[in-house]
Amino acid sequence: MILDKIQEFLKSLGREKHCFDPMTVGDPLALKTAWTPAKGGGANFRTHRLIQISPERMEFRSSMASKLFCLIFLCIGLAVMILVPVSMYNEGRIGVNADTLVPCIIGLVFAAIGGTMLYFSTRPVVFDRRSGHFWKGWQDPERMLNPETLKCYTKLDQIHALQLISEYIRGNKSSYYSYELNLVLRDGSRINVVDHGDAAKLREDAQTLSKFLGKPAWDGM
Repeated sequence: MILDKIQEFLKSLGREKHCFDPMTVGDPLALKTAWTPAKGGGANFRTHRLIQISPERMEFRSSMASKLFCLIFLCIGLAVMILVPVSMYNEGRIGVNADTLVPCIIGLVFAAIGGTMLYFSTRPVVFDRRSGHFWKGWQDPERMLNPETLKCYTKLDQIHALQLISEYIRGNKSSYYSYELNLVLRDGSRINVVDHGDAAKLREDAQTLSKFLGKPAWDGM
C-alpha cells in the first residue's frame, strides 16, 4: 500500500508541468492577470462544444457525454424512487418505515444531484456580436435593465484576451488534467467560460473564438 502511494507520487511529479511565464505573452496586462485556475476542479472529458449559431453569435453547448453523465444520476435516482415503493407494495410491505423511506431518500438525493448538474451543465454560454454581450446562464441580458448584476456577464468590448490554463487534479483513484478557457477583461479580472479535459478541442475552440472576437488567445496550457 505504501509502495503504491510512493509510485503514484513519483508518477505525478513527472506529470506536473512547469509554471507558465506570462512574460512570454508580450502583453503588460498578462503580468497583472492571475494564472491559477479561475474555477477549481473540472472533468476529464469534453463537457462543451463550440457552435456557430449565426454569423454574429457563437455558443458553447453541453456535449452528449456531459448530458449522459448527468442523466445517469437523475435516472438512477428516479428509478429507485419509483421501483422500490412499487416492489414493496407488491410484497405488501410498503409503509412509513425505514425500508420504504431510506431508499426513497437515497433516490431523491441522486435525482437532485443529477437534475442540478444537468441544469448547470446545459446553461447557455453565449458570445453575441449583434448585442455586444457575453453571458453564461438562462437570463438574456437584452431583456434586463441592469445586466451587470449577472454573475457571468460582460460586454464584448471589455474583453482584452482569451486565456487557456491547465489544472492537475488529484483524485483518490485517478488523476488527470482539466483545461480552462477564461476571458481576461481590460482590468485584468477573469470570467471562466468552460472547463474540461480535452486540451486539443479547447485550443481549437479558443482559436475560433479569437478570430470571431478579434482578441488574442493566451495559451498557458
